[in-house]
Amino acid sequence: MKLENEIINIVRDVLVLGDRADDFNASTALMGDIPEFDSMSVVAIITALEDEYGCVFEDDEITAEVFKTIGSLTQLVESKL
Repeated sequence: MKLENEIINIVRDVLVLGDRADDFNASTALMGDIPEFDSMSVVAIITALEDEYGCVFEDDEITAEVFKTIGSLTQLVESKL
C-alpha cells in the first residue's frame, strides 16, 4: 500500500493533478481516462519513477497494459525493487 501511495503521488506531481488525485487507488484508470495522461506524460512518469527508485525500465516493459491503472503501474515498479 505504501508503494501504491508513492506512485499516486508521483502521478499527481508529474501531471499536476492536485486534489483530483485524492481518491486514486489501485483500480484508478490512467491512459484514456485522465486527460493529462498522454505519451509525453508516460515519458515524464517513467523518468520520475527511475529517479525515485533508482531503477531502469526497458523499452519492452513500457506497454499500454502497464499504464492501464495505478495498480498495474505499481506492479511494474514493484518488480524492479
